Amino acid sequence: MKHITIIHGPNLNLLGKREPEIYGEQGFDSYLKQLQKQFANLKISYYQSNVEGELINYIQQCECDGIIINAGGYAHTSIALADAVSAINTLVVNVHISNIYSREKERHTELLAQYCVAGIYGMGLEGYNYAIHFLTNSNNYE
Repeated sequence: MKHITIIHGPNLNLLGKREPEIYGEQGFDSYLKQLQKQFANLKISYYQSNVEGELINYIQQCECDGIIINAGGYAHTSIALADAVSAINTLVVNVHISNIYSREKERHTELLAQYCVAGIYGMGLEGYNYAIHFLTNSNNYE
């Protein structure tokens, strides 16, 4: 595994500002720099969009060895986004910063999960770190 892409859905551009009691106070840009420094042997790219169709287009065109996706609210509502993940051959790990199963009932439905090799919930931003470790350990998906 040489190249991992992190894909964020709606409102995740507001990390560090939006509901810090749930999502924490650190913005993702600074956390991404930490990840890139920690995993200097990997190329870690990042894409964020609040627009469902743009996320689908990006997933379909993404050229990388593994994807970490936090689809935000679309994880619970977008069959089209789930279909895009199911249509690719790239390994995908699903990450949610909060534990969606301890939140509102409408967040308990997870449409992407069945198409992902793993899911990480409720670990804060460190969930991305764990996802990278998972993807770079070939024993996890052979």
